[in-house]
Amino acid sequence: MSNKMKDLPYLLFFLVMPALGLIYKLLNTNSREAVILSTDIDGLIPFIPVFIVPYILWYAFILGYLFYFWYKDIPIFLKTLSIIAIGELVCFVIYFYFQTTVPRPTLEGDGLFVNLVRMIYSHDQPYNAFPSIHVLTTFAIMLGNINIKDKHSFHSIFVPIMGSLIIISTLFIKQHFILDMVSSIFLTVFIYGIIFELYGFGEKKSKQTYIEE
Repeated sequence: MSNKMKDLPYLLFFLVMPALGLIYKLLNTNSREAVILSTDIDGLIPFIPVFIVPYILWYAFILGYLFYFWYKDIPIFLKTLSIIAIGELVCFVIYFYFQTTVPRPTLEGDGLFVNLVRMIYSHDQPYNAFPSIHVLTTFAIMLGNINIKDKHSFHSIFVPIMGSLIIISTLFIKQHFILDMVSSIFLTVFIYGIIFELYGFGEKKSKQTYIEE
């Protein structure tokens, strides 16, 4: 860890996360006409409270793996964080001009999982749904993890499994619709392609210039 001391300043980029969270809160209102993007398939998806567990674990998953990327590969850390930041800013623009909402089920009982869902519902208004930031950030971590070299096999297995559970949890606890999920995946892949491809091109160009000199 001592050889990472020189990389400590890069951790300051984590400050973008609370800034993005503040913007999200400001837009998470019904001050604009909200649209419901439900499909017939959404109506077939049951409400399963136990999926609140991976939904909540999203917070540790995102921050934990961003820190892991910082530890393993600074360029991957910066590119993944850039995907998240740019993606969320795009989402905020959409939220401002095209606000959507997700009707929530009536919660019955006092079981642990139901109470956890109730807590999330009370802290997060049913707006800012399309695209889903939960899905966008999770998929960004999944894509970033693919590019980490020499990682333990645990991360190769855990990230796609946990990431998938987090993504589908947004549907089973009725925080998002399918269109919210799909749009987030497409947005993440689009930004990922631009950032990683342009960065790769820049590296090749620099190496070519160095060789010519």
